[in-house]
Amino acid sequence: MSIELNHTIVAARDKNAEARFVADVLGLPGPTPFGPFAVVELHNGVSLDFMDTAEVASQHYAFLISEDEFDAVAARLRERGVSTYGDPLHRESGHNTNDGGRGMYFSSPDGHNLEVLTRPYGSGAQ
Repeated sequence: MSIELNHTIVAARDKNAEARFVADVLGLPGPTPFGPFAVVELHNGVSLDFMDTAEVASQHYAFLISEDEFDAVAARLRERGVSTYGDPLHRESGHNTNDGGRGMYFSSPDGHNLEVLTRPYGSGAQ
C-alpha cells in the first residue's frame, strides 16, 4: 500500500465559519459534520477536518488547482475583499508566476496562511 495523506485537523475558533470560508473560496461543496468536525472534502480524497479550539496557531495549507480554478478563486477572494499576496510573508500584493504557473497566498478568517498554485514548485522555469 502506498502512503497517502488522508486528512488533517485544522484548528478554528468557529469550525463551521472557517470550513465554509475555505470551501466557498475554493469552490468546493460545503462542509459536512462528522463527530466534533466540520469536514471539507478535497477532490483527491484528502479532507480538512475543522475543529473548534480556544487557541489557533497559524498553519500553512497549499492547494494545487487549475488555471481556470485560479481565476475563479481570485474572483471569489476579490468579491469578499480578501487581500492576496505573491509571497508567503504577505509582503507583495497580488500573485506570483513561479515555475511558469501562478500562485497566491491569502489569510483565512482565523489567520491560516492559505495558498493556491497552478504548478508544483520545481516543475518549470523560474
